Amino acid sequence: MDRHVRLGVAAVASPLEVGAGDAPALQERLGALFSGIDSDRLTLFLAGQTVSDPASAVATGRAFYDQRVDAICVVAASWYEDYLVLDMLEECPVPLIGWGRPGMETGSLCGMQQLGFMMKQLEQPFCALFEPVDSQVGLQRAWDYARAAALKRGLRRARIGYLGHRVEGMTETTPHELALKRAFGPRVVGIDSKVFLDQAAAVPVDSVRTAWQTVREQVGRVTSTEDAGLESMQVYQTLKALVDDAGLSAVAVGCYPHLMGKVCLAASLLGEQGTPVACEGDVNGALGMLMLSELSGEPVHNTDLLDPVPADNAIVYSHCGSGAFSLACESCGITLGPVRLMDQGLCALFLPRTGRVTLVNIVPGLGGYRVAAIAGEAVATDMVFPGNPLKVRFDADYQAVLEWIADEGLGHHWMAAYGDLCRPLKDLAGMVECEWVAL
Repeated sequence: MDRHVRLGVAAVASPLEVGAGDAPALQERLGALFSGIDSDRLTLFLAGQTVSDPASAVATGRAFYDQRVDAICVVAASWYEDYLVLDMLEECPVPLIGWGRPGMETGSLCGMQQLGFMMKQLEQPFCALFEPVDSQVGLQRAWDYARAAALKRGLRRARIGYLGHRVEGMTETTPHELALKRAFGPRVVGIDSKVFLDQAAAVPVDSVRTAWQTVREQVGRVTSTEDAGLESMQVYQTLKALVDDAGLSAVAVGCYPHLMGKVCLAASLLGEQGTPVACEGDVNGALGMLMLSELSGEPVHNTDLLDPVPADNAIVYSHCGSGAFSLACESCGITLGPVRLMDQGLCALFLPRTGRVTLVNIVPGLGGYRVAAIAGEAVATDMVFPGNPLKVRFDADYQAVLEWIADEGLGHHWMAAYGDLCRPLKDLAGMVECEWVAL
């Protein structure tokens, strides 16, 4: 998926009102501020004129549509007729950021309130701000909303590979393909496990030896056999080719129990390259990983909720060892060893980085999909679970977190990304009309 954000910026005003003449300068100033927020991820498009009558609204909307913007930010120089923005959105129906500015006589806030009424009644995605144009708080809020809009656009074209099966007894990981497509957009692509494994076995061993040696040099030690390492690279090469050929944005692998230790390294390497891989056939989890990966711009932890640590008011999350290497606190601490329970194959065992994290759980229900998220602090831990144990301390008491999970009927797979991403995730849920669940 393309992580780039395409944002249109326009000023709106009614010519008679106080402050209307400030519109061009406000648009230019806001554009300059946006340009400095993340130049590597943002492409900005400024309107060619102030939106002040139906003709300019239509022309601006058509220009933004031609640029395929993900969202539009309109700054209100003064009070304005609400239909001006509606006419613009008819030409370019994307999520809208309405920026009202302070000013007793401008009527900017009044205009935004009128527009908010219309957007609510018409069920149009809308984020209303009331801040000075130079406000960093407002700028960050607008940027979060624009990122969510870009993610919404990207998900509509995404494809999630489904290799094998969902694990028996893990009902909440079952995808509802039509509901998932309608709400979020990704299409599920089935992958026959026997055909896949036959293709992996047919990869010449000599063709992956150099790549395997390169991987060995990136970690602290290797305790798995040489054959396990080579087999893991055969699987990686096959899955990588499949991702490229089918245009997959993420993959869910039904690994438990027969593929344990066979696909783990492929998940680590693909995650590093921007293609998240979820365990145990969890397509819903793969969607969560994809969302977090796109928002954070880096690999994502794929975990089970395991056990609290009452003395630290924390909870430990982990899976068997499929994390991308950059998630480790230090590369020299990574061990490529046999997977737990099966004591075979190869997986990546390491202690994760610390810092602020956001955990997401996505589950289907009878009425559609639900997205739950919570932010906390990943703190230092020992290898309390053979995998990638992520120890998270929340602002709330850990018992309250467990009670929330039980009361809301959430699933056991939690995807974790570094940074506090709850705001753009909530924005996305609103844009796709999906139920948002927060503590």
